[in-house]
Amino acid sequence: MRPDKILYVDDEPMALKYFERLISPMAPVLTALSVEEGKAVLQARGNEIAVLVSDQRMPGAHGNELLRYARDHHPAMVRMLTTAYSELGEAIEAINTGEIYRYITKPWDLELLRADIRNALELSDTRCERDDLLREKMAVHRQQLLASRISQLAVVCAGFLNADYEPGLLAYLRAAELAGCLLPPIDWRSMDHAELMQYEAQRSVSVGQALAQWQPHFAALETPAQALQALVDALPGQITLQGDTAVFNGRHPLTWLLEAPSHEPPSGPLVAWLAWLMWWGSNAQLQVSGQGLSVRLTVGGTPAALPSDWMALAIERISQAATE
Repeated sequence: MRPDKILYVDDEPMALKYFERLISPMAPVLTALSVEEGKAVLQARGNEIAVLVSDQRMPGAHGNELLRYARDHHPAMVRMLTTAYSELGEAIEAINTGEIYRYITKPWDLELLRADIRNALELSDTRCERDDLLREKMAVHRQQLLASRISQLAVVCAGFLNADYEPGLLAYLRAAELAGCLLPPIDWRSMDHAELMQYEAQRSVSVGQALAQWQPHFAALETPAQALQALVDALPGQITLQGDTAVFNGRHPLTWLLEAPSHEPPSGPLVAWLAWLMWWGSNAQLQVSGQGLSVRLTVGGTPAALPSDWMALAIERISQAATE
């Protein structure tokens, strides 16, 4: 729901009533008698407020303090200051510091006041439309990054291991989906596309190197009991062994390779789960319960053949689950 209300803050009750009577035909009006009351309204209903208008001279604290608070906590909110002619210096300073969109002089020119409020509401709508488009665009970028990471995991698993990686990687993706994998964050404010790709390449190399280090450890195991114990030993404190079942105590090792920030390189233990699945994934039975995700190993049997588009299907499922 988009914000559609106006908050007017003034220590004069008559001014509040006058403003509400004048502006309420344009949008719902909320009022407050002080900066503290205004902050309380913002804390309780800030997501409903499109425009904040505050008087400057009030007992206790000035209006620009409230506008500064709104800028820090609700940056998309359109902020306006109403002040007397003698206080224009403070209004100009508020504009220069980015605290307000514009100021309205007292006494009000009624037509100009209505026009200013109408423009502020239109600006709020424009900002909301921009933010919606940016969110949609960012969601697409994050989905693309998640798909890219899955593809890179296939490459490094095939390149660093002498094993049939497909059943193990499919089990890893299924576990991440069951654990509630999120889309990886992208901070375009601190990095550009080239830097992002550099970080992602470095992550892939680190994952491949860690897989190669785990390979002789997990490849030498012969029984399901040994395999489960080795998994517990590789992730101390994160798995509980209950008979023939290993239960993860949290989702971190199950999803980290897919959802972590690009600039955070993977450590060896965080790759252990994927490496373990390269050797035991075709025998792993995954289940989610109230305790967490559990893993059991079957003995014998022939794993079902994977369809040719198994990776595309897995990417689609995990991406859909991550955006819900």
